[in-house]
Amino acid sequence: MTPTKMRTSASIAAHSGTNAVVVRRVLGTLKDAGLLSSEKGHAGGWRLARKPEDISLADVYLALGESLVASKVAPNSSNCSLEDTLQNKVADVLQDVEKQLVFQLSQTSILDIANTR
Repeated sequence: MTPTKMRTSASIAAHSGTNAVVVRRVLGTLKDAGLLSSEKGHAGGWRLARKPEDISLADVYLALGESLVASKVAPNSSNCSLEDTLQNKVADVLQDVEKQLVFQLSQTSILDIANTR
């Protein structure tokens, strides 16, 4: 891993076996979160904005704004108070699971991942 090396979205897409447009969208999100920087032009591309040991998997997970676990429950989404109470309890448990997931992801940097290859 060479964090200072520029990589084009096309080369990243080819390496990961996906479309460059999809890659650019994800990279833009990571840039907005301060995890990547980009340069335009012939020698341009994308690179890490911080040292790999300073970027945790939680940073990436949170930057992407996706949730693998927690679900929001609409208030009073049914006509049954028991069902609403059950849904709220399950949502609370899932939020705790999500917090634990983020904590566990924060314990691993992208450098750790690179070193396990």
